[in-house]
Amino acid sequence: MINVTKTFLPPQEEYQDILKRAWDSGWMTNRGVLVKELEQQLKSYLGVNQMIAMTNGTLPLQIAIKALNLKGEIITTPFSYVATTSSIFWEGCTPVFVDILPEYLTIDETKIEAAITDKTTAILATHVFGNPCAIDEIEIIAKKYNLKVIYDAAHCFGVTYKEQSIFNYGDVSTCSFHSTKLFHTGEGGALFCNDEDLYNSLYYHHNFGHDGPLSFFGLGINAKMSELQGAMGLSLLPYLNKIFDERKKVIDFYNEAFKNQNLSTLKIRPKTNWNFSYYPVVLDSEATLLKVEKVLNVHNIYPRRYFYPSLNKLPFLEYVTMENSELVASKVLCLPLYVGLTQDELALICKLIIENL
Repeated sequence: MINVTKTFLPPQEEYQDILKRAWDSGWMTNRGVLVKELEQQLKSYLGVNQMIAMTNGTLPLQIAIKALNLKGEIITTPFSYVATTSSIFWEGCTPVFVDILPEYLTIDETKIEAAITDKTTAILATHVFGNPCAIDEIEIIAKKYNLKVIYDAAHCFGVTYKEQSIFNYGDVSTCSFHSTKLFHTGEGGALFCNDEDLYNSLYYHHNFGHDGPLSFFGLGINAKMSELQGAMGLSLLPYLNKIFDERKKVIDFYNEAFKNQNLSTLKIRPKTNWNFSYYPVVLDSEATLLKVEKVLNVHNIYPRRYFYPSLNKLPFLEYVTMENSELVASKVLCLPLYVGLTQDELALICKLIIENL
């Protein structure tokens, strides 16, 4: 069976050797030594000043909305994972969708200003498949209208834009360390922020609001990463070069196979050093997608329809038309991409797709 992704796991004994340090101390959560060490190593590796490791990639979005005291309307993208929109709605705000650019799949920055009202307090945009939004233009708009900017950078581990970590942009950026991601902690995530006062607020929000063991700064929730998760992250760090190299080889194979075919691939924004996180192909119609998907499934190959449906169609929201997002969502398919895919497997995937375009 060939799935859309496969979790990269280090040798089990290496994970257990790191975890033994927590085991011996009996300290399994509440920001133990492994989580703190992982944060330090990731800050150095990624080139960021402040980060908070968390237990998943959704709580950072919710905590950012809470800590920034956002109310009213938040402008966002309809083409993302459901957590982007549901986090806004969960925190009592109203998501206001702005359509996407079909070539980059990110929010169309030229349409943001028209969506701003006197109730707008922030822009929450997704760097889709690790492809940056129009960061410079969004920053100009945010300053003009005094809006906060949160980037859902769930797919962006290792991405740089203008030679800076993608996590250094916006008021807050978030990342997922879910097991499907190229760097993971089994389940996990992180929050990034350069402003020290905001960072301190975000920090206490993720730890029940504690100010020491017996007093509280304010409202908080439990989003702490455990030592088991920290150990997994630490055990993966030595393999990052291998992970990036192997994923790039898969993408190079796909690019060569599909360069003259009737499908579109992701256009990476200029000045970006991408991370080879996903391989989406946009087919000519949903009918072709369903045909290709069915043929692949017969051969035990399971791509995935990221992201379907377009989020403006979520049942708990009032529907508004998003032409580009709905069209792309109906015919985009992410192909298998992970360390360990063989040349024969890739050749079969490409052959089946090309024969059924």
